[in-house]
Amino acid sequence: MKTVGVLALQGDVAEHLAQLQQRDIQGVAVRTRADLASLAALIIPGGESTAISHLMQTGGLYDPIREFARHHPVLGTCAGLIMCGRRIEGVHHPVIPLDLIDIQVTRNGFGRQVDSFETTLFIAALGKSVPAVFIRAPFIETVGDNVTILARYENKIVMAEQGNILVCSFHPELTEDTSVLEYFLNKI
Repeated sequence: MKTVGVLALQGDVAEHLAQLQQRDIQGVAVRTRADLASLAALIIPGGESTAISHLMQTGGLYDPIREFARHHPVLGTCAGLIMCGRRIEGVHHPVIPLDLIDIQVTRNGFGRQVDSFETTLFIAALGKSVPAVFIRAPFIETVGDNVTILARYENKIVMAEQGNILVCSFHPELTEDTSVLEYFLNKI
């Protein structure tokens, strides 16, 4: 059985682990570089990107995750999308992105916590619409030439992929629908 790790520094760790369990996939919490060794894939969850970045820095996880992503699939949701990106709009934040996918991200692009919402998104790669929960969500401002845009909401890019890296602005782990997770698992 393949094992999928969920970066367990801050954020929706339990929700991702529960969704993996629902699909009969072994999920493990990842807190150290040693935890990456036996994984087939990694999920970087939603949460607070400043906190995740700080904990990744203090835990020495930047280079190990970058190396892991060279050979294994990585899914970034919400704050995970911010962490996976190449550039973050503006310079007034302490977040250091991993540079795993050639995108520029706008943090809190859909507004503050009170502006959070749920909707349904059509994702062509899935061939269907899925429920999407946006919580203080980022959006993708620009994409590089090798990035495929998978979904938009109100003309803003909210899901994209480049090779083995998949990112989404929303929280698929907060719904009963596992289509995004299944799409990601097919990269293993």
